[in-house]
Amino acid sequence: MTYKNIITFILAGGKGERLYPLTKDRAKPAVPFGGVYRIIDFTLSNAINSGLRRIYVLTQYKSFSLQRHIREGWNILSKELGEFIEVVPAQQRIGEDWYLGTADAIFQNIYILDQERPEYVVILSGDHIYKMDYSKMINFHLEKKADLTIAVFEVPKEEAYRFGVLKIDEKNKVIDFVEKPQVPLTSPFNPSVCLISMGVYIFNTEILVKRVIEDAKNLDSSHDFGKDVIPKMVKKDNVYAFNFIDENNKESKYWRDIGTIEAYYQANMELLEIEPILNLYDKNWPIMTYKSNDPPAKVVFLGRNIDILNSLISDGSIISGSSIYNSIISPNVKIEKGSEIFDSIIMNNVFIGKNCKIKRAIIDKNSVISDNTMIGYNIEEDKKRFFVSKNNIVVIPRGIKI
Repeated sequence: MTYKNIITFILAGGKGERLYPLTKDRAKPAVPFGGVYRIIDFTLSNAINSGLRRIYVLTQYKSFSLQRHIREGWNILSKELGEFIEVVPAQQRIGEDWYLGTADAIFQNIYILDQERPEYVVILSGDHIYKMDYSKMINFHLEKKADLTIAVFEVPKEEAYRFGVLKIDEKNKVIDFVEKPQVPLTSPFNPSVCLISMGVYIFNTEILVKRVIEDAKNLDSSHDFGKDVIPKMVKKDNVYAFNFIDENNKESKYWRDIGTIEAYYQANMELLEIEPILNLYDKNWPIMTYKSNDPPAKVVFLGRNIDILNSLISDGSIISGSSIYNSIISPNVKIEKGSEIFDSIIMNNVFIGKNCKIKRAIIDKNSVISDNTMIGYNIEEDKKRFFVSKNNIVVIPRGIKI
């Protein structure tokens, strides 16, 4: 089913400062994930699989990489059927400011709503990893006759301070909303957990337009949905919470905000488990992305034992007499004889020379690692040359030659 009366906005302009240096040259939604994907591929795939095929991607910060990825990898919809994915950069259409917040991003693009005249607007974040059928949430929104519906996810109480936290009644109506509270509101059904906003919203268009215009006139506002718009809507509009239904078909629900190097690294490493929490192999809910015409991965024996264990090896890669353990090798990576890679993420087009030893590292695209280089074995030395996270994950920026 394709929804003709719904417009979808994907907010994809975030800086992702806590993911630096992976966001040195790209917006957070454009950061590679899982070898062959970009983070935004999960939100876009969810939308397409849910029948949402009139999509505007709002960009701002260092958006070239993201724009190219969408142009090359997501040119899959039918213009003749009224389907599209359009990239909309910040344009200062209304004033001299760039997007000041999530609500301001919608306010500055009200002209799209004026042109399209949809009944409903779906607003999504482009920087989370999960699988969700938004059509189920749309049906809930219609049944409740809601003005706004917010998708919610349960997290332990001690983790809730990083998110927008909701309080609901027995009918799932939102009666309070606090962004990043010091003392989070707990679930009425389980005091050990909190209901947090997933950054997935469904608005009635008329209400959305009114509320973002009101917010734009408020000089004291930070112009953010979570901080400003939603708390006020809870007091005067019909706001409901939709409990996340995971299309991942696993026992535990999967939703990841990979906003830090540690969270990003952990989410990638989870893909290497014998039974990964995130199922990338479900043909009923495919995660789509750009695929180049690369040849199959190749493993070359050069007179020594080769071990490749618990790893993802992408197309175009050539492993020449080297060993890979618990690592993700992205497309077109070349690893020379005698090298050993442990617990690492190697991105596209990286060259690793002979007899290198790399452990707990993230090596960004197009980097060259010369023969006999050691990374991750002497953290104090690594800190002198590279970015090292608080948990001692070494990150090599894009296009570096070592």
